[in-house]
Amino acid sequence: MSLTVVVADDQALVRVGFRGIIDATPGFTVVGEAANGQEAIQAARRARPDVILMDVRMPLMDGIEATRQITATPETAHIRTLILTTFDLDEYVFAALRAGASGFLLKDTVPADLLSAIRVVAAGEALLAPSVTRRLIGEFARLPATPEPRGPGGASALAGLTEREVEVLTLVARGMSNAEIADHLTISPATAKTHVGHLLAKLSARDRVQLVILGYSCGLVLARGDDPPEPPAALRAPLR
Repeated sequence: MSLTVVVADDQALVRVGFRGIIDATPGFTVVGEAANGQEAIQAARRARPDVILMDVRMPLMDGIEATRQITATPETAHIRTLILTTFDLDEYVFAALRAGASGFLLKDTVPADLLSAIRVVAAGEALLAPSVTRRLIGEFARLPATPEPRGPGGASALAGLTEREVEVLTLVARGMSNAEIADHLTISPATAKTHVGHLLAKLSARDRVQLVILGYSCGLVLARGDDPPEPPAALRAPLR
């Protein structure tokens, strides 16, 4: 079965270019195009793609607001959004992730890496361009601990976690993979995966990137005396 994609960009030549790359690759199909955020929402509702490639700066409605509405609507909440932009600016990264985006890449990404990124986010993982990852994590690492966590699920959801789930959330926020969590806690990789799945469900998080954001924004990691970490594996692009 092909991965289905909608391409949203206000430049027709960009849409044509992305469509050509995607449609020419076995296992991928473009099922819609959009020239602005409003059209992207309509295309999401009509085509129900696996992934939307979403530009940031578009007329009528920008890509971040379109992403927010798509992820907040039950009928389209399952769709993964991969933000594509020429602007490597922090505010776009933060806003896109908080709007529910699962990935962020610059438009100079080579075709093979673009296709890999679509596969990654379609599989439920999170992906950021390597050029923005370190600054993003550094920003969250500098956030002071807060008495109540912010982010998916809120304080009541975090309070409802078991002690083991809090341990796993902390390790996810520190950037550990399921295999690394399993080794650290002396449990099986399958059990680690199950714990992460429970966290995603309990905290109403779309993917691991939101778990990382929650772990930092609530001070969970820094409260345990961790130094600012290397970019978490959950956010590192598995490219090249």
